[in-house]
Amino acid sequence: IHLIVECKAPSININQETFDQIARYNLELNASYLMVTNGLIHYYCQMDFKNECYLFLKEIPVYNP
Repeated sequence: IHLIVECKAPSININQETFDQIARYNLELNASYLMVTNGLIHYYCQMDFKNECYLFLKEIPVYNP
């Protein structure tokens, strides 16, 4: 899996709880990238499995299989 996207309603603020939720999903899926959006604000992360964290990105890199 290359990317998981968590979509929230525009009225929902994106916060640490939102990132914790998608990170829990990713414990099973092991996606390389995560995206969280409420349709107005978008956050992109790259997984660092070695250090068990995610790194914020300005944008999702172009997919190059």
